[in-house]
Amino acid sequence: MRAFTSVPVAFTVTAVLLTAGCGSSPDTAATTTGSAERAASTNNGAQPSRAGRLSVWKSEQLGPVVTDGAGFTLYRFDKDTSKPPTSNCAGECAAAWPPVLADGAKAGLGIDPGLLGSVKRADGTKQLTLAGWPLYRYAQDTAPRQTRGQGVGGTWFSAAPDGTKAQTPAPAPEAEPSEPKDLPALSTVDDAELGEIVRDDKGRTLYRFTKDTAWPMKSNCVGACLEKWKPAELVDKKDVEGIAPKLVIPYVRPDGTKQLTIDCWPLYWFTGDEKPGDTTGQGVNGTWFAVRPNGKLAK
Repeated sequence: MRAFTSVPVAFTVTAVLLTAGCGSSPDTAATTTGSAERAASTNNGAQPSRAGRLSVWKSEQLGPVVTDGAGFTLYRFDKDTSKPPTSNCAGECAAAWPPVLADGAKAGLGIDPGLLGSVKRADGTKQLTLAGWPLYRYAQDTAPRQTRGQGVGGTWFSAAPDGTKAQTPAPAPEAEPSEPKDLPALSTVDDAELGEIVRDDKGRTLYRFTKDTAWPMKSNCVGACLEKWKPAELVDKKDVEGIAPKLVIPYVRPDGTKQLTIDCWPLYWFTGDEKPGDTTGQGVNGTWFAVRPNGKLAK
């Protein structure tokens, strides 16, 4: 008869648990080790290495921005001073904004070596300065050329190559419209507010004076009135566009000069209109109005 060996149940269960535990140990250890490595990697990535060779990259939003040798954006702090160079970022501040070390720093293309310097921190390390301003990295910039620190707290800004703040440039002023070229002597334009109105060959809006009369044809803008309201010159009917030529009639003023009229209404341009297309004369004193192609008031 074959002999059977009995194994205590407790031992068997313990062995199974131990086996299971051993089987899971490598995975657990790998996970723990991986997490630690990733954490260490993240922490190391946030810490400043030596500055290395500084360089400049052109941000679409900020213009030229200074980076360290690894391509990370460098920042300056408004609460620091440049004369004399002083850093006022320590403790928790320095954890979020790691100071850039000065040792081994070099000026790359676009940076004046004469602007580089250093300031001694409380812990004895030397921090790199640019035009006197201490430089920092930002812990939340996790890749080169990020600018997540820009404007934080209203005191942190990317550094420009001359040490000033890199900031969103102001929009370029709109170019003043130049005098239109090759316009007919008399034509129309579709004004956004007034609709179709009459203009001269310089793009100036032409106006009517409600105190004038068409029948009989007469201008009542005389004396001081003529200082601001200049009679429109007579034009060649062949050089008219958008206005019926038969409506273009000359008016002989008291001084003998000929003034342009449309449908017998004398026309003027306003000295207060500074550029082509202006209509600042519209409604002045309730008596001056731009003119439609048929001679009627543009109201």
